[in-house]
Amino acid sequence: MEVERTAEGVARHSYGKLIAFLAARTRDVAGAEDALSEAFATALQRWPVDGIPQVPEAWLLTVARRKLIDAQRVQRGQDATAQQLQWLAGLSLDEPDEAAIPDERLALMFACAHPAIERSVRAPLMLQVILGFDAAAVASAFLVAPATMGQRLVRAKARIRQAGIPLQLPDRDDLHQRLDAVLEAIYAAYAEGWADPAGTDLRRRNLAEEAIWLGALVATLLPGEPEALGLLALMLHSHARRGARRDAAGRYVPLAEQDPTHWDGALIDEAEALLHRAAALGVPGRYQLEAAIQSAHAVRRLTGRADWAAIEALYERLQALTASPVVALNHAMARAETQGAAAALALLESLAGDVRLAQYQPWWAARAQLLGRLGDAAGADAAYAQAIGLESDPAVREFLQARRDGLR
Repeated sequence: MEVERTAEGVARHSYGKLIAFLAARTRDVAGAEDALSEAFATALQRWPVDGIPQVPEAWLLTVARRKLIDAQRVQRGQDATAQQLQWLAGLSLDEPDEAAIPDERLALMFACAHPAIERSVRAPLMLQVILGFDAAAVASAFLVAPATMGQRLVRAKARIRQAGIPLQLPDRDDLHQRLDAVLEAIYAAYAEGWADPAGTDLRRRNLAEEAIWLGALVATLLPGEPEALGLLALMLHSHARRGARRDAAGRYVPLAEQDPTHWDGALIDEAEALLHRAAALGVPGRYQLEAAIQSAHAVRRLTGRADWAAIEALYERLQALTASPVVALNHAMARAETQGAAAALALLESLAGDVRLAQYQPWWAARAQLLGRLGDAAGADAAYAQAIGLESDPAVREFLQARRDGLR
């Protein structure tokens, strides 16, 4: 059991770091993944017998490099392969200290955002090679069939090798051009971790923290890029409330009902400082607007009430920028606090024809809430039934059911 826990821990914390190092000079991401996978399999066979090594990451890296050398020797007839083999063979196969393993994850992320990689697959590719998501998980995050996503990821990795895309940080001009895809991947990773509030899913347990770490790395690399600062501020604002999303009994607590004293004030202060730095640069964007919305919620810890007028105005600006039905939904719910349930329902009804919302639980829950406030118990009951049927989280289902029961 200890061996499995150690291997899972290394996979969560160091998978991307090891892949980035192995692929840095071979440019063979798929080969690096295969070699590391075989190294993990070897570890599960050897560690119960030989004992867990003092530095598991270094042991895995050494074994994976040997696997890569064996694989490259099979293909050594090609010039590029011979060069890769020469590099691999020149490395010491003694186990390095963990501190001696350079962290090249950010370089790999920007390589995945290279213009030669199809735009729609850049963020999914980063999630797989940096954070170890399997194709099914990536497909779920981006609403694509697993088989389709698997094929896209295979093609993208082959493209890195065939096009000779360097796994290194690009120059500053290219860096900014690829930034959108990098930030999208980081935010998608954070959202995956945020979706496991109880921390019971081993694959997701530290994913939010990992995304914040990557976001901080990008913000450090590009201190003058407002959207990098905005994304980090957004994640920190959200993460400050992680402990308030469930009560002591594990019941779901919506944002409006959370106790602000349970929020992490230090994280909120850090997020506010980042948001002010971003705003001073004078180039507003999606992540800055989303972080500003969270900031307007966070003032409740000081004033006792969220700044709903600011929240509605910010959602309106964000909707103009993104044309997102989810943003439009949130805009409607903010309007309920400033102009009343009838005005909000009218805005919500204008979205009813968008097929993207037909199976979206929050849309039905919002509709139920507004209809209930307007006294339409039958309509609210039907909408709650739809929302409950679409929700997979038992705690949220229980919350919605209690709201539904309250109609009676």
